Amino acid sequence: MFAVLHVLGLMLAFFAITFVLPIACSIITGDGMLLHFVEAAALNVVIGLLLALVFRRHRRELKARDGFLLVTLVWVMMSAAAAVPLLMAIPGLSFTDAYFEAMSGLTTTGSTVLTGLDALPPSVNLWRAALHWYGGLGIIVLAVAVLPLLGVGGMQVYKAESPGPVKDEKLTPRITQTAKALWLVYAAITAIGIVALHGAGMTWLDAICHSFSAMGLGGFSTHDAGVGYFNSPAIELVLIGIMLCACLNFSRHFMAVQKLSLAPYLRDAEAKAILIVLGTSVFGITLLIWASGTYAHFTTALRHAAFSVVSVASTTGFVTENYENWPIFAPVWMLFLSCIVCSTGSTGGGIKMFRTLLLERHAVREMKTLLHPRALVPIRIGGRVIADRIVYAVLAFIFLYFATIAALTFTLLLSGLDLVSSFSGVVASINNLGPGLELAGPSTQYQKFSDFQTWVFTAAMLLGRLEIFSVLVLFTPAFWRN
Repeated sequence: MFAVLHVLGLMLAFFAITFVLPIACSIITGDGMLLHFVEAAALNVVIGLLLALVFRRHRRELKARDGFLLVTLVWVMMSAAAAVPLLMAIPGLSFTDAYFEAMSGLTTTGSTVLTGLDALPPSVNLWRAALHWYGGLGIIVLAVAVLPLLGVGGMQVYKAESPGPVKDEKLTPRITQTAKALWLVYAAITAIGIVALHGAGMTWLDAICHSFSAMGLGGFSTHDAGVGYFNSPAIELVLIGIMLCACLNFSRHFMAVQKLSLAPYLRDAEAKAILIVLGTSVFGITLLIWASGTYAHFTTALRHAAFSVVSVASTTGFVTENYENWPIFAPVWMLFLSCIVCSTGSTGGGIKMFRTLLLERHAVREMKTLLHPRALVPIRIGGRVIADRIVYAVLAFIFLYFATIAALTFTLLLSGLDLVSSFSGVVASINNLGPGLELAGPSTQYQKFSDFQTWVFTAAMLLGRLEIFSVLVLFTPAFWRN
């Protein structure tokens, strides 16, 4: 425990570096927020170093169980640190709302309690988008590259935060090199996105903020109307491209660049399934909203269906149209897609496509063994045989996923919130999507909820980002036994 606090202190102090972006923006734009960000960064350094010094005697190599505790504490404490400049810069903002906004940013959820985004100081909008970017690939992956320099192990933390098969997949021999390789790909796609968005008509600030948000698969925008503010098919097309890249496994991007070949994508069962599901859904919803008379022209229906489906399914949450006005099948189907579409090793949330494919093939295997009890039917994904222990782990995860959704939904119902808002808001939060339906819908903000309801949504975002197990394991008696 004390060794974890020592490392947590060092990481909090290191987190102060992330304030460089809004500080530079404030200096360039002269928006008057410079002192707030400098004070917040200094506070981080002081608290972090004090924590590290107090517990420096307990410094040691982290064990596997330490990784789970450190991961959770990092997200909780860094969200608090990220909320400080928001409290300073936005008059009347409560700690509950500031913490919600910061957690929404770092978990790449994109739910917001703020209005008047168009009038916010540029550095504040950049800070919100930067939180998506930092949280997207993961502060934990960044820590994997930093922890060895601090004399503590990083592999345990990487395994605690990384989902699915990524835990056992290294791109390079050392975990530090792996983290750097992923960051290189992440930063390169972000830079390309910034240039492309500026070329499509955004200002440089808007281009940076939206590329940051899209790469993190978060939904923060610089305008209350979201991406719909620009009313630009070119901008929407660029964002679709970024979101598609971000919802695929980043190791595939690295391998494709390294080998100058599309073969890594073609061999990836997840990528193929994701593109098939998205393509079918876009075509189907286009036909639905066009046939229902929502849009007079097929091309208009295709434009809005393509952007909304990719945005919601990838758990980004950008909005151009209020899709709650579409036939009810469309928004509910898109909410369902947010549960399954993203790839492992991506910046997205939800169950992930790997687990979906595994469960589908496990179900098929069970039906085959009912007919042929003595048959040995291995489960294969992408030509790789999946061990039964992984199947059992996925089944346990799925149970906890739906049990958590049910528990949080009933908690919100007890607080007086209606069923649709409760259920859809929890699903959107645990999938790190953002917009749900009704009071949590795409045309509203989360500021209308009570403080208690806001904290429930905040907890759902944290559980979803850390894939439930990493947090719930801390509440088991076995975790605290020596």
